[in-house]
Amino acid sequence: MTLERPEFYRFHNGDKVALPFAPEEYEERLAGLRDILELHSLDAAVLTSMHNIAYYSGFLYCSFGRPYALVVTRENCVTISAGIDAGQPWRRCHGDNITYTDWKRDNYWRAIASVVGTGKAVGCEADHLTLLQSEKLNSFLQPKRGMDIAPATMAQRMMKSSAEIDLIRAGANVADVGGYAIREAVKAGAREIDVAMAGRDAMEAEIARRFPGAEYRDTWVWFQSGLNTDGAHNPVTGRTLQRGDILSLNCFPMISGYYTALERTMFVGEVDPASLRIWEANIAAHEFGMSLLKPGASCSGVTAQINDFLAERQLLQYRTFGYGHSFGVLSHFYGREAGLELREDIDTVLEPGMVISMEPMLTIPQGEPGAGGYREHDILVITEDGAEDITHYPYGPEFNVVG
Repeated sequence: MTLERPEFYRFHNGDKVALPFAPEEYEERLAGLRDILELHSLDAAVLTSMHNIAYYSGFLYCSFGRPYALVVTRENCVTISAGIDAGQPWRRCHGDNITYTDWKRDNYWRAIASVVGTGKAVGCEADHLTLLQSEKLNSFLQPKRGMDIAPATMAQRMMKSSAEIDLIRAGANVADVGGYAIREAVKAGAREIDVAMAGRDAMEAEIARRFPGAEYRDTWVWFQSGLNTDGAHNPVTGRTLQRGDILSLNCFPMISGYYTALERTMFVGEVDPASLRIWEANIAAHEFGMSLLKPGASCSGVTAQINDFLAERQLLQYRTFGYGHSFGVLSHFYGREAGLELREDIDTVLEPGMVISMEPMLTIPQGEPGAGGYREHDILVITEDGAEDITHYPYGPEFNVVG
């Protein structure tokens, strides 16, 4: 007897579970996506990035080398997932789900074509499709017209709903919990990895307490010391902390794909005068920058003013990257709302409902007085008449010279 093995099928195993947001929230997001389709006379959207699939359906995939998709038409919303995940994508998505099998190459695209059809006008994410997958899209869907809708979807994601802001606020609170756990763990003789684990464990426990029905993954800490503070994204090492070391505390709770962050400069036991001068100057830039975040301000305009502030203090040459960025469905290994970053080349105007960080960083090279990386980071929600700082862990030498 020969077993008939399908190219794709529906494996709706178990019941739907509560997603990070109510069904009405996802329907509102899909209505916005369908407005994009309508505006550009498109028949379907084939979304392939983790951030867009999670934003519109609630399903955050684990790729492990396999492709995933969300297909949205005027009538349908269907996630496309690999057989290795069985029924989990169905349980964790808003809408329908189709599972593709490994029995034959390109069953993924056959599953997508079963929803889209051929010869249609299709929107996709050009910044996510590889050259290979783009060629397969053209081969299997034979679109009469294609369009990159990644910028339009990013613009939609930049404006947060009240439910999103509630989740981001909870994430900021969780990051504070991690910060306090790290502060307790800092002492001369401890390793970076030991301190980082204390912060991570505290945050994961707090997320589980606040969100008992969620899936838990990807929460992490970058805790750096000494020379290892020079880069914002330097991995944790086994270096042992020494008295007088500069430290960089970086807590990153992940709640259902939503990233938040807490970043603080610290010192072990004592801080020397040269380091204190740089630290206090960066704090002044941080506070000045936060005062600029309000409706009507442009990202490039805010950046220019902070640049001038640091230049007046002969410190601008030590700046290494932009002063802040958007928050939402993003992570260190997927997604970014690049249209809302505090950089010279971004002219986006701040509006109520946007969420953005202020995080100036100065890196003083090894061998110079005050060597190390200095960074403070708060998350602010743009309101009708200003901004609300939702980060509450204290910054500055009075609280963060520890151990």
